[in-house]
Amino acid sequence: MNKAIAEFIGTFTLVFLGCGAAVVAGNLVGVLGIAIAFGLALIGMAYGIGPVSGCHINPAVSLGVLLAGRMSAGDFVKYVIAQCLGAIAAAAVLYMVVSGKLAGYDLAKQGLGQNGWGAGYQGEYGLGAAFLFEVVATFLFVTVILGSTGAGAPTANAGLAIGLTLVVIHIVGIHITGTSVNPARSLGPALLVGGNALSQLWLFIVAPLIGAAAAGILSATGALDAKST
Repeated sequence: MNKAIAEFIGTFTLVFLGCGAAVVAGNLVGVLGIAIAFGLALIGMAYGIGPVSGCHINPAVSLGVLLAGRMSAGDFVKYVIAQCLGAIAAAAVLYMVVSGKLAGYDLAKQGLGQNGWGAGYQGEYGLGAAFLFEVVATFLFVTVILGSTGAGAPTANAGLAIGLTLVVIHIVGIHITGTSVNPARSLGPALLVGGNALSQLWLFIVAPLIGAAAAGILSATGALDAKST
């Protein structure tokens, strides 16, 4: 139960602070500021809840860990449920905060930092580009996670390496998809915003899971294990 609570809190923090930076301060801090917000939120949680649950805070990461043989199927299910609930709660709290703006807040127009693609969204990239980016970015992200937390790795620095990787992924991906690489992060805002965000949610579930599965399977083969010389 401690692991599930930790994953709930960690995912809540990532979505609330990361999406919150985009919604509340995006016009002030820009792409770089939003990317740093997501990365720093992850770094903080890595050291805050990492000793409890490993700080997956992402169903794609949990899938990669599962396929790499580092967690049980039972724990995987508990993690994913806690992560999704944490993301939904974070989106709900974020909406309650921004709706308190005296000038009013149009949820349908201003959103909650939801992911997407196509006409009218960010750089207006197509479906193929969005799908490919999410698969590749998630594969790279989960590869860094599995490598930096594996046997023989300097795990004390893992949280920093993982968080900085997330920063770079956001810098590249914000204008493509808003950057998901995390089905739970996409689920929370999409459920509240509805419309295109909800109809496009499938991509931000399927593509990250494909990328994460590839990373997990690669790790399970031992292809990236350190070799003694």
